[in-house]
Amino acid sequence: MKPVKKALKIGILTGGGDCPGLNAVIRAVTKSAIQNHGWEVFGIEDGYAGLIEKRGHELTQTQVSGILTVGGTILGTSNRADPFKVPVVKGKNIRFEDHSDQAIEHFRQWGLGVLVAVGGDGTLSISNQLSKKGVPVIGIPKTIDNDLSGTDYTFGFHTAVSICTEAVDRLHTTAAAHHRVMILEVMGRNAGWIALHSGSAGGADIILIPEIPYSMDAVCRAVKKRAQYGKKFSLIVVAEGAVELGGKKIVKKADPKNPYPEKLGGVGNYLVDRIEKMTGLETRAAVLGHIQRGGSPTPPDRILGTLFGAHAVECIAQKKWAQMVCVQGGAVRSIPIERAVSKLKRVTDDNPLVIAGEAIGVNFGR
Repeated sequence: MKPVKKALKIGILTGGGDCPGLNAVIRAVTKSAIQNHGWEVFGIEDGYAGLIEKRGHELTQTQVSGILTVGGTILGTSNRADPFKVPVVKGKNIRFEDHSDQAIEHFRQWGLGVLVAVGGDGTLSISNQLSKKGVPVIGIPKTIDNDLSGTDYTFGFHTAVSICTEAVDRLHTTAAAHHRVMILEVMGRNAGWIALHSGSAGGADIILIPEIPYSMDAVCRAVKKRAQYGKKFSLIVVAEGAVELGGKKIVKKADPKNPYPEKLGGVGNYLVDRIEKMTGLETRAAVLGHIQRGGSPTPPDRILGTLFGAHAVECIAQKKWAQMVCVQGGAVRSIPIERAVSKLKRVTDDNPLVIAGEAIGVNFGR
């Protein structure tokens, strides 16, 4: 009698910042794995924190039913946990230790055969390191910033842009009513995709992104020029990581325990102060912050999350390890994780929205 073949057991975690569409991925991976292959699915809780601390539970079709439209992640997440860099506090000092062997041992004790890591550049960089230590890994790209290389879009981005665009629309009416300069500060540490897309969709007059250092003289000239033409208000969309020429990113606070110790924030209020002093025009700022991450995903993000989750399971069936699923030219495929995390995808001067924006008079701070 032939021995009964043991069903593959898939581990899945969601790491980094949350975003709409994560539950769509969890649902697609779980249902596709169980229905099409008879595999088991195991949810690791709170990202890599669950792998380090051995916390997780089985996922069934019943548990993932009805979560497609729900924001956040039913597994929880953490943007602090890194098994290769675990903070250990000794008195007033903090040192970082490598607990990756412990995390891998938990992976084996659970009987997992593959790890599906859903996250951005940080989460996928960690999964790439685990892959080099022998863990079969499949990556799924998630970030509202849309800054992962090798994929045209990441799920969560469309929802974030929709939320930011609605905010620009709402600021438009109050700016016009009070004849003010209104500034919307959106997320975007190193890449300005959210600011560029929401600013373009919302009809912003000035868009400031990390890739194009801005000149305050250019910004103020654009505001005053509109006033001279009888436009009594201006709309500015600025990414949190936008930098003034010769300056640095504005840091709200430092968190030494976090892999990204500098917490950005404050560029909107900085611009308020400078514009009022340089132009005499009343200026206000609004900061969306984590509102961009919350709520139900838009239909495109539900669809993209579903496509990514189902394709990840097919990569597992083909034993295509150390791959990240992606969308390129409308087709869902996979590329090596190492290639995806090798560099950030940033806005370039030849981007069609930059070119079109400048053609219609949008100022990019230069």
